[in-house]
Amino acid sequence: MRDVYVIGTYTTQFKKHPDKTFHDLAREAYLGALADAKMKKGDDIETGWLGNCGMGFWGQNSIRGQALFQPLVEEGLFPERVPMFNVENACATASTAFSGAWKDILAGTHEVTLALGIEKLVSPDDPKRTTDTFGQGYITTQHQRLVDEMTRVGEMTGHKFETGPDRTIFMDTYAMQAKWHMWKYGTTQEQIAEGAAKNHNYGALNEKAQYRFQLTRDDVMKDRLVSYPLTRAMCAPIGDGAAAAILCSREYLEGLPKDVQARAVKIAGVGFSGGKYRKLDEPGLTRAAADKAYRMAGVGPEDIDVAEVHDATSFCEIYQSEMLRFCPEGEGGKFVGSGESGPGGKLPINTSGGLVSKGHPVGATGLSMLHELAAQLRGEAGQRQVKGAEIALAENGGGVIGMEEAVASVIILQKDR
Repeated sequence: MRDVYVIGTYTTQFKKHPDKTFHDLAREAYLGALADAKMKKGDDIETGWLGNCGMGFWGQNSIRGQALFQPLVEEGLFPERVPMFNVENACATASTAFSGAWKDILAGTHEVTLALGIEKLVSPDDPKRTTDTFGQGYITTQHQRLVDEMTRVGEMTGHKFETGPDRTIFMDTYAMQAKWHMWKYGTTQEQIAEGAAKNHNYGALNEKAQYRFQLTRDDVMKDRLVSYPLTRAMCAPIGDGAAAAILCSREYLEGLPKDVQARAVKIAGVGFSGGKYRKLDEPGLTRAAADKAYRMAGVGPEDIDVAEVHDATSFCEIYQSEMLRFCPEGEGGKFVGSGESGPGGKLPINTSGGLVSKGHPVGATGLSMLHELAAQLRGEAGQRQVKGAEIALAENGGGVIGMEEAVASVIILQKDR
């Protein structure tokens, strides 16, 4: 296979941006990635991949990427006649766009590509836009089947499955996954809270994070209950943002200035998998995606120095640590609760603050994870820096099918220069 590198990344601050349009956010992310790659213009970019889930609710469907980049083309900042591929894949949308850009180079048909993910979830003039965006992330024609599955699990664990008007069905399904894990393995709400506090404390050090305040485990426990065992501090907030990456082949990289080459990050492994109505004691889809990525990269979980995982709720870090083989199944609560995924621990996870602190603009999240990991491998993460980090992993899941996601992505980055 060809070697593919990331030479530029950028993320906007994730927050409520009522004063910024999709065009504003896309421009900032794109120009930021160009500057990070020390490119004045994007003349060498040959394909673009735009990841987004919600622009249709704001009036733009079908050609979302073209709509966002047309002004940049007219200004001479993005090359003419470059095809833009539009991608939607729930919360794994940005990772899917990144995968498309990677495959373009891997196939040998292109040398430089762009991936950009973007989302606006804050809609003061029409709050229904937000609920509509989130309401499409499961098989809507099988609504009752999902409810029946959650009800069955609830009866098994002694908890009634209920939805509420103050939250999405996704928080309730995440809560049921946590309840099953607690029932099966003895995981505690306190362990979930330890992980949430750790990520908020990381986020307080990240200038691009939506929430930048520190919390203790007790603070997390005392916060407003969303869906037991999940409190508000354990759940990702709604926000807006964009993130981007510029990729290139080894051949193209070798023609760039030495300082750009020195900061290049190799894409070592990529794995995707699809969800299903699985047996409760069967490993989740992330396990399949991770094993694919490990095989491609020629590494194992013991080789990972830093990771970003999709903690739409803080329970997810516990579960995904098991699926990624960072710890044995059933021991994710102990792993996270003991500080092993925090500063100075065995494997620091979510140094960006994770989704619960950094934020979760659905279509941008996966690329923001890769931005953080690139910074770690370059030694540019400031107070969040993991000393000596050389191999990093990003896990990004999206949608819901039964007791797991509809899609999972695992991407492994490596410092080799």
